[in-house]
Parts: sequence; structure tokens; C-alpha cells
Amino acid sequence: MAVRAVRGAVQLERDEAGHMDEQVGALLTAVLERNDLTADDLISIWFTATPDLHSDFPAAAARKLGFADVPLICAQELDIEGAMPRVVRVLAHIESDRPRADIAHVYLGAAAALRKDIAQ
Repeated sequence: MAVRAVRGAVQLERDEAGHMDEQVGALLTAVLERNDLTADDLISIWFTATPDLHSDFPAAAARKLGFADVPLICAQELDIEGAMPRVVRVLAHIESDRPRADIAHVYLGAAAALRKDIAQ
């Protein structure tokens, strides 16, 4: 089984904990579904959030989905002028037999504009 990385992002409409849980949960669920994964296939997940998000840790949504034994970490995205606001990004390390070219990276809603080259 190979180690692969899956990218993804979602733009929040507002900085509220419940909304973050909902949107990050949808992102993680889509990453699992589109790559035919279960929580047991996850090695670790890095989350970043833009500096304008303060309501909660994105990793809290993963815990609420039941990722109890998956190592998670959150960091702040660089504060770049003109960058898309209210964005949570993920970099999930997984175990998968899929070739790297077949990994489905998930960019939901307006965040699809961030990586048109790999968004599916």
C-alpha cells in the first residue's frame, strides 16, 4: 500500500463554529467518498485556515466525524494581500493503492478557483 496525499479546500460564507464544522465536514466527507476511502485509510491531516477565521479549529470538525485516532494539526495560512478570504485547506496523507494520477483532489464551491488544474 502506497502513501498518497490528497488536497482540498472550502471557502466559508461566515466565520461561525457551526458553519465551519458543516463545511469542513462536507469537505472531508467528499475527500473520502471521491477517493473510495475510510477513516482507517487516513494517516494524518494538516489543516490551514486563512487569518480571518477565528471561530474554531478546523480539526474539530474531523473529530466530530469520528476521526478520533487520526493525527490532526491546524496552522494559519499566509496572510497574502488579495488572497481568497475565509478558506480552510486540507492536506490528507492516506494509504491507497490508487496511482497518484487517480487521486481526486476536492475543492468545494468558490474554492475550486484556487486550483483549477487539480480540482475535480
